[in-house]
Amino acid sequence: MKQVMDEIRQRIHHAAVASGRPPEAVRLVAVTKTVGADRVADAVSQGVDMVGESYIQEAREKFDALQGLPVSWHFIGHLQSNKAKYAVRMFDLIHSVDSFKLARELSREAEKYSKIQDILIQVNISQEETKSGIKENAVLDLISDISALSHVRVMGLMTIPPFFDEPEKSRPVFRHLAKLKDQIMEKGISGVHLTELSMGMTGDFEVAVSEGATLVRIGTALFGTRQ
Repeated sequence: MKQVMDEIRQRIHHAAVASGRPPEAVRLVAVTKTVGADRVADAVSQGVDMVGESYIQEAREKFDALQGLPVSWHFIGHLQSNKAKYAVRMFDLIHSVDSFKLARELSREAEKYSKIQDILIQVNISQEETKSGIKENAVLDLISDISALSHVRVMGLMTIPPFFDEPEKSRPVFRHLAKLKDQIMEKGISGVHLTELSMGMTGDFEVAVSEGATLVRIGTALFGTRQ
């Protein structure tokens, strides 16, 4: 595990430097869906400090088993509003908010914990019908509405490009999301400081880094093909 992780971190480092970015601006989220708690604990012992889960029930079992470990928990899958209470209890950052209804539920639940829940807005840049995420032309209004909620904080944007055999084909999607972030920041929405771009996975994370990713979500390269 340590050798594999070191290789991935080196690739992130090289991609950042090659594009004129400081390597420390990019952080690795180890995607641990279907990975057992023991393997997650081992990964943390080898230096993983952010884990990403896609399913609430699976995450609950691991979160409860691994409490106390020095790790930040991220939710990266599709989240239903009725699961907001579980998500707020466990996750430091939720990458996949795509509606005001969900954001409002997260804010309500976060208030019960006296917590400000950090979130990212998932944008369906490629407009694939099979993917979650809000359409690009609705993002600004959504963020404006969410900014009025007292217990959530929009930290940035997330996207998932179509599956391509060639990583370079994902570049336009990543570049588009980065430009969208800049355009939204120019609006100066009160309380909104978009510092994060969650984009790039095992097959294309170096391209994502070169286009401004701050969080890359990597599972297969770390843990092998899902069973």
